[in-house]
Amino acid sequence: MYKIVLVDLVSQYKRIEQEINQAILGVLNHGRFINGPEVSQFSENLARYLDVNYVVPVANGTEAILVALKGLGIQPGDEVIVPAFTYIATAEVIAFLGAIPVLVDVDLDSFNIDVGQIESVITSKTKAIIPVHLYGQAANMQQIMEIARKYNLAVIEDNAQSLGAEYIFSDGHRQRTGTIGDIGTTSFFPTKNLGGYGDGGAIFTNNEDLYVKMRMIANHGQNKKYYHKYVGLNSRLDTIQAAILNVKLKYIDEYISKRQQAAKMYNERLADIEHISIPIVLNDRTHVFHQYTITLKSDNRDALKQYLADRGIPTQIYYPLPIHKQEAYQQIAKTPVSLENSEYLSHHVLSLPMHTELTEEIIDYITEAIRSFFKK
Repeated sequence: MYKIVLVDLVSQYKRIEQEINQAILGVLNHGRFINGPEVSQFSENLARYLDVNYVVPVANGTEAILVALKGLGIQPGDEVIVPAFTYIATAEVIAFLGAIPVLVDVDLDSFNIDVGQIESVITSKTKAIIPVHLYGQAANMQQIMEIARKYNLAVIEDNAQSLGAEYIFSDGHRQRTGTIGDIGTTSFFPTKNLGGYGDGGAIFTNNEDLYVKMRMIANHGQNKKYYHKYVGLNSRLDTIQAAILNVKLKYIDEYISKRQQAAKMYNERLADIEHISIPIVLNDRTHVFHQYTITLKSDNRDALKQYLADRGIPTQIYYPLPIHKQEAYQQIAKTPVSLENSEYLSHHVLSLPMHTELTEEIIDYITEAIRSFFKK
C-alpha cells in the first residue's frame, strides 16, 4: 500500500496528465498569461455547470468574498452574520472592510449555521448573511432565504467547500449551492473538489448589476482602462490556472462521485463504533465530501489523532479554534448568542483522508486503526 496522504493530488494529476500538460502548453505558446482566452472559456463553462447567469473569476476564495461584500456596498460599522465554526477567511474579509462579524452557532449534526439563531441577532445595522456550506454539504438555504427576504438582507454563499452540491427545496426543485443567494463564492485552492495548481477563486450571481459592479471591483474598479468608477483591487484568475480548471471541470461530477463512494465505505465501516458520530447527509441536500469529518463523543480526539499518525495515517482538525476564540477577533466580532456547539466541535472533530484516489484497501486500513484505538 502506498503512503497515505490527506489529499492525493499527484495521482489525480497522473490520470489526466496529458490533457493538463496540453492545456498549460497552449497558454505558454500563445503567451497571454493574464486574461487569456481560457479565462473567459472557464467562466462560461463554470456558469453552464452551475446554471447561473454570471461568473467573475478572481485570484482566490478569500478575495471572492471580499469583492462580493464590496459589491454589496458593505461599509464600516455594518454587521454581517456568519457562523463561528468555519475557516477564518469568511470573517476576515468582513473585519478587513471595517464591518462587524456577528457570530452565530452551528448545528452539531450538519456543522452548518444554526438558522434558529439568525433572527435573534439581526439589528438595524445588519446588512448580510454569509452561510458557509461546510465540509461539502449545504446549509439550510430555504430558511436562510426566507429570513433574508423578511429583513431585506443580502445573502452571500461561501461555497468554497461545496462546489457541485445541491439543495432541494420543499417544492422539490433542486439548485446548486452558490447559486441560491444573491452572490456565491468559491475557492480553487488545490485541495478543493475543483482545485487548480495554485490559487484561484470565483464569484457567481444571477444579478446583472451586481455582476458588472463586482467585475469592475476585481479589476481596479474600472470598466474602461484607466477610468475608475469604484475603489477596487487587482484580483484575477491567471490564464494557466483557468486552463487547468477547464480540464478538471469536465471531471468534477466524477470526482464528486468518487468522494461519495469513499464516504459510503467509511460510513459502512465506522457506523457501529459507539464512540464516534459519522457525517450525516440530510434529506434535503446532497454532500460532495470535501472533508469526511467524524465527531468524537469523548475528549480523546488528540489521542486518536496521534494514534493514527503513528500508523502512517494523516488527519486534520478543521477547525481547532472557533472564530470568537481567535485572538484577532475577540475585540472585533459580536457574539450575542451561545456558541457552545462551535466550541464543542472544535475539541471533538477530526477529518480523515478524503480524495478521489482512495481505495477500499486504504479505507479498510484507516477504519481498522480507528477501531483498534477504541478497543485498547
